[in-house]
Amino acid sequence: MRRLVALVWRAIRGPIQWRILWIAHATFMAGVTGVVRDDSGRVLVLRHRMWPPDRQWGLPTGYANKGEDFAQTVVREVKEETGLAVKPGRLIHLRSGYRLRIEVAYEAQLVGDATPRINSFEVLEARWCTPDGLPDGMQESHRQLITSSTPE
Repeated sequence: MRRLVALVWRAIRGPIQWRILWIAHATFMAGVTGVVRDDSGRVLVLRHRMWPPDRQWGLPTGYANKGEDFAQTVVREVKEETGLAVKPGRLIHLRSGYRLRIEVAYEAQLVGDATPRINSFEVLEARWCTPDGLPDGMQESHRQLITSSTPE
């Protein structure tokens, strides 16, 4: 039976193989988060309009577009949500297991002006906070990303 399966697999090379693999394996969305810091080490936190009322505070976050480099997703999302320019840094978190989603987080450094101009459709408020001065109602997973990536 295995020989037959291998023979058939080799015979259907190309798009048919890819379609079978796509159907047989999970297809993921990539949620990408940025831990954005300014030159003073403060972290950019946002109060998100669409998040649960008791946990609206968190980091800039969004989904990667098809074919988009995850580090560039951070740059795009921060720009869309706050108008700020950032330079992506190192990957600090990568995890699967959220049904059809993977979680990715990068450090990012503010480049230029530190005054946010929020997109009020997605974000209610933006603040620069020290890692030990984060607001109440902060997503616990985001709090952990901040504390685990704090420079020494």
